Amino acid sequence: MLRGPATVNFFADDLEAAKEWYADLLGVEPYFERPGGGLPAAYYEFRIGDHQAELGLIDRRYAPPGASRTPGGAILHWHVDDVRAALDRLLSMGATPYLPLTEHGPGFVTASVADPFGNVLG
Repeated sequence: MLRGPATVNFFADDLEAAKEWYADLLGVEPYFERPGGGLPAAYYEFRIGDHQAELGLIDRRYAPPGASRTPGGAILHWHVDDVRAALDRLLSMGATPYLPLTEHGPGFVTASVADPFGNVLG
């Protein structure tokens, strides 16, 4: 039934700041924007990684009622070449620790942060 993630969506109060932060982190600009065409954006989408996974940034005005502004919920862990280096870079960019670097067994290491917009990034 589940065949893999399609799009991971993060909400941000300041969508333009989130777009710039993620563009810097990912090294690419978003490939898709709505509404676009000179109108203020409500959504940006990046394609990243080996399988071109989609990361969407949504203006928090469109968050479901009752959506929390504090980090929490599911954590999607992204593949990286070096977890420690990725964690250090995220922290240097203003992310805050959420779950520490943890080895779960040989070769299986995780960590997660809260981005400056309140989303958890694993």
